[in-house]
Amino acid sequence: MTDLTLTRRTATLGLTAAAFAGLARTIHAAAPGSGTIGHGPLVPDPAGLLDLPRGFSYHILSAAGDRMDDGLVVPDHADGMGCIPLPGGRHALVRNHELSPQHGQRGAFAHGAGAGAAFDHDGNGGALPGGTTTLVIDDASGRLLSQHLSLAGTIRNCAGGTTPWGSWLTCEEDTTRAGSGLSQDHGWVFEVPAAARGRVDPVPLRAMGRFNHEAAAVDPRTGIIYLTEDRDDSLLYRFLPDRPGRLAAGGRLQALAARDPARRDSRNWTGADLTPGEWLATRWIDLDGTDSPDDDLRMRGAAKGALRFARGEGIHMGRGELYFCCTSGGAATLGQIMRYRPAPDEGRRAEGGMVQIFVESTGKPMLDFGDNLTVAPNGHLVVCEDQYTDTVANRLIGITPTGQTYVLGFLRAQTELAGACFSPDGRTLYVNCYSPARTLAIAMPTGAGA
Repeated sequence: MTDLTLTRRTATLGLTAAAFAGLARTIHAAAPGSGTIGHGPLVPDPAGLLDLPRGFSYHILSAAGDRMDDGLVVPDHADGMGCIPLPGGRHALVRNHELSPQHGQRGAFAHGAGAGAAFDHDGNGGALPGGTTTLVIDDASGRLLSQHLSLAGTIRNCAGGTTPWGSWLTCEEDTTRAGSGLSQDHGWVFEVPAAARGRVDPVPLRAMGRFNHEAAAVDPRTGIIYLTEDRDDSLLYRFLPDRPGRLAAGGRLQALAARDPARRDSRNWTGADLTPGEWLATRWIDLDGTDSPDDDLRMRGAAKGALRFARGEGIHMGRGELYFCCTSGGAATLGQIMRYRPAPDEGRRAEGGMVQIFVESTGKPMLDFGDNLTVAPNGHLVVCEDQYTDTVANRLIGITPTGQTYVLGFLRAQTELAGACFSPDGRTLYVNCYSPARTLAIAMPTGAGA
């Protein structure tokens, strides 16, 4: 998610009904029982928001401008999101808001400067509008019980990841330095406990590096955190905590490299540097100067031999393996889904596991700029598209364990889908419409799985 994304979002309001109709005819899902994949053709949404297969339905849980239980308003630019179980038959959605300092009127403090805990403030003393909100939902009924601001004063909280110990790691996709009215450097990861009833103390996890953070995923087996970076020449990072589950205690940051020193590029922009499906043995490179005041961490890592990726975005831990999107990777520059299998002794030596291109898009119907992603209860991936051509037409894409893609949903609003995640019982798929922000709860028919 780049600044280009934001400007294009505001420049595409002239999409015609004819363009929508033509696109909808080309992206239908396969019919169940026909020997193909998917859940059947998409049914046009009478509300004109999200087309879904027959038997699926949605309702809006929360929308920009709604009054929250803390008296503030739901911010705009809803992005990455995670679902975390809570005691008492409840679960929480911790939702990012990708807001920059100039977006104050779209933030929670739109009607006032905002007092209370905040990481940074603007030149007028108001809390920066980026951060997170937390929604608490009843397990049995799916009813929204409460919502509140849970982190304030950050910039462009893009994606993140849930932890096994009940928190959300929210990532700043920004590397603004202190100055010009700001008192803090930005580009950090922050931790938001899902059970917090108000704003948390905004503590940057500095040992996890300062860069254009996108998303995070924790391996529950080892406690290692894997981190993506939204740059055309990005790296894949791993953080080895000194105390697993206590991230503020520090640790080591490393970058992924191939064991073969000649293999340094997974993007396939200038040829088939990494063939889709090919498994590549890896190692991990220690990084220094991870506070990176010059925003050059990825370049220094690449100079040491780290593998380059094309805009690493959403990342999620599946069944013993990680999946992450590279939004503009591949010969068609339409996106790749990478897969990393950690080594049995991951983190105890420099040698790592194996990485491959799981899916590389060869055309827009297959995948068009995948961004956030999650793993469904049935093992399928659910990928949110974020393409920003003049005609914005973003979808939810399903991907089977064998790498076949199908369309799960089609967004008719002129914005992106983001933050896909499943309820603890696996029966509800939550997803955000970016702007105007709306959080949707998608009910799936029994046995759909994704």
